[in-house]
Amino acid sequence: MHAPTIEGNLEGEAADRDVLVILPPSYGREPSRRYPVVYALHGYSIGAEEWAKEIHIPRTVEGAFAKDAQEMILVLPDSKTIHNGSMYSSSVTTGDFESFVARDLVRYIDDHYRTIAQRESRGLAGHSMGGYGTSRIGMKHADIFGALYMMSPCCLSPRDPAQIDPAVFKQLESVKSPADSAGLSFMLRAQLATAAAWSPNPQKPPLYLDMPVKDGVVQPDVVAKWAANAPLAFVDQYIGNLRRYRAIAIDVGDKDGLKADAQTLHGVLDRYGIPNSFEIYEGDHTNRVAWRFQDKLLPFFSAHLAFQGAR
Repeated sequence: MHAPTIEGNLEGEAADRDVLVILPPSYGREPSRRYPVVYALHGYSIGAEEWAKEIHIPRTVEGAFAKDAQEMILVLPDSKTIHNGSMYSSSVTTGDFESFVARDLVRYIDDHYRTIAQRESRGLAGHSMGGYGTSRIGMKHADIFGALYMMSPCCLSPRDPAQIDPAVFKQLESVKSPADSAGLSFMLRAQLATAAAWSPNPQKPPLYLDMPVKDGVVQPDVVAKWAANAPLAFVDQYIGNLRRYRAIAIDVGDKDGLKADAQTLHGVLDRYGIPNSFEIYEGDHTNRVAWRFQDKLLPFFSAHLAFQGAR
């Protein structure tokens, strides 16, 4: 599909995006029936197709329906970029991936499939970077979505400037073009993706970004920009939006390094009296995600989305 919100970005990301759409078994048999939609966001370093393979789609979707989850449409948009991830954010460097999900994608799916085109019948979910995207987009776009499920969300808390190692960023000085990032390690490439999303700079070709370290010195203004994109830093501004959701869920593995931040977000929701489901399960960052997608996430949306509505 074509995404106008990604057009004209400085990094050269394609505005034509691949999207996987998984239709329920009855879709072809019942031509007058309409369905809720769950939008599921992949994590960093992979695209929609890779994530679908990792979580065994369509088998897990069929398994959920076989276990009495109500049928719905599942949509997996591809938001991979030249630095391996968009952070589902809005940036002149990468493009407006936040609006791509919340506006362009939803409009396209409603126009091309038999959806129940109302917020109460739309769910938003994601794992890791996709969990971050779910929190970010969910807080800002409660007019579009009716339920949220965050799986091991990353990047929730602001980075402590004292923990920034200038030596790490010195390794990025060899990157002279966006394509050079392909040879970097996972974590180094993630720093470029983060900078492209959160500290873009249209005056600094060819990367069009600012890093939080320059000439070995931490840059407070850039660190502040990164911190401003941390959901735990801005969640208090969106409490009214979060109260609108029919249901919110967060889960994380007990051996996942992201556990503490997930617990903190759960605590914030509790403090404001916002109902939410929170579970720490036995597992690491990835080893139980496919099973939980089938047995937890899809049944959650089956229970909380509206299956009657717009016609």
